[in-house]
Amino acid sequence: MEIKPITNLNATVSVPGSKSYTQRALIIAALAQGRSTVQNPLIAEDTGYVMEALKALGAKIVAAGHEVTVMGTGGHLQNPGGEIYLGNNGTAMRLLTGVVALGRGPFTLTGSPRLCQRPIKPLLDALTTMGVDARTKNTDGCPPVIVHAHGLQGGKVTFADIESSQYISAMLICTPLAENDTVIELKGQIPSLPYVDMTVDVMESFGVEVIQEAPFRYWVKSGQQYQARGYPIEGDCSSASYFFLAAALCKGTVRVQHINPRTLQGDIKLLPIMERLGCSVIRGEDWVEVVGGALPSGEYTFDLGGMPDMVPTLAAMAAVRPGRTVISNVPHLRIKESDRLAALATELKKMGVRAEEREDGLVIEGNSPHGAEIETYNDHRIAMSFAVLGLAIPGIRINNAGCVDKSFPGFWGELKQLYPR
Repeated sequence: MEIKPITNLNATVSVPGSKSYTQRALIIAALAQGRSTVQNPLIAEDTGYVMEALKALGAKIVAAGHEVTVMGTGGHLQNPGGEIYLGNNGTAMRLLTGVVALGRGPFTLTGSPRLCQRPIKPLLDALTTMGVDARTKNTDGCPPVIVHAHGLQGGKVTFADIESSQYISAMLICTPLAENDTVIELKGQIPSLPYVDMTVDVMESFGVEVIQEAPFRYWVKSGQQYQARGYPIEGDCSSASYFFLAAALCKGTVRVQHINPRTLQGDIKLLPIMERLGCSVIRGEDWVEVVGGALPSGEYTFDLGGMPDMVPTLAAMAAVRPGRTVISNVPHLRIKESDRLAALATELKKMGVRAEEREDGLVIEGNSPHGAEIETYNDHRIAMSFAVLGLAIPGIRINNAGCVDKSFPGFWGELKQLYPR
C-alpha cells in the first residue's frame, strides 16, 4: 500500500476502544458472578483471541454492535481439554496464565511462533510460589505454557527487574480468588507501570479491592468476588497517537474523538512531549485536538519506560525533526510483536535517516527522509507509524498492511478521513 502525502490537513477522526481496558474488562467479567456488558469494546484480532479463550474456560460471550455481553463463571472455570490458542497476543498469554491457575486440571496455552519467543518465566515462578505447577513446554522460559491447576494458595510474591508489567497484572487479577491473602512487592526496574494502575482500576470497578500499601507493594485480600456490571471502554490512546502524529508531521489540525484526557492510559503522556516539540494541544471533555507547528531543532532525550508503545510514534517524528532524539529505558521493546528497536532502526535507515540501536533504546538523527518500501515485521505499530510518516514523505509503501487488524482494523479507513474531500 502506497501512502499519498497530505497538504492542508484539518480533520476529525475516531478511534476504537482501548485494547488494554477491553482485554482486562473481558477477563474480569468472565471471572465475575452474573451478566456483564462491556460497552464500546475493541473488536480486533487480539480481543477475538481473548473472547474465544474465555468461552473455552466456560464464560458465555456474545458480541453484538457496540457491546459484548459476558455471562461470568464466578471463578469456576471449565477445563477445555485442549490447547488455548492466543495468536500473538502477549497480554492474553500472561493474564490468562494467571487465570487458569484458578481452575482444575491441566491447561495448555500457546500461540504464534512469535508469541512462543516472548518470555513468561517470571510469572510462572510467581505462580510456583503459590503452589501452582506452572511451566513452559520447552526449557527457554517462553510459551507454550502448561499449568497443572488446583487453585491458588496466595502468599507473598516479589517481582524484581522484570521485562513486563503484565506479570503483575496477571497476579493481581487472579489473587482475589486465592485461598489466602496475597502481597505483591516490586523491586528494581519495572516497565509500563501505568498498565498496572489500569488493571487495579478495572478490578475495583468490578467490586474487588486492591490495597496499595506503598508505591511498590499491593495487598489483595482473599475471599473477594468480582461482581457483574456494565463497563464502558474509553478510546484507545495508543491508536489516537498516530493521528496526533499526523497533525505534527503535516503541520495541520486533527481532533480525535472519544479520548479521555484524564485517562490512566500511560500513552496519553505523549501529549506533553508533543507540546515540547512544537505542537499545540487542546483537551476537551472526551476529545483531544493537536495542531502541528514548527518542530524545534537540537537534542532531546525522552524516557519512554512508562509508554513503550509510543516509541514508534515518536521515532517517526524524530525522523523529520532537525536534531538528535534519544529514546531510552525501553529494552522490553525487543520482546514485543517484533524486536521494535531493531525494526525501527532498520526501516528508518532505508529512508536515509541515521538511526542507532542501543541496548535500551534508539538514537535518531533527523533530516530529510525519502520514500521507501517499509517492512512491517507483522507488527501493527510499525505499520501505523510509518504509514503516518508517509503523509509527510512521498513514496512510502507499507508491506503487509493487514497486520493492523491486531489492534485497529479500521485504521486505513480512518487514515482516509484525513484527506480533504
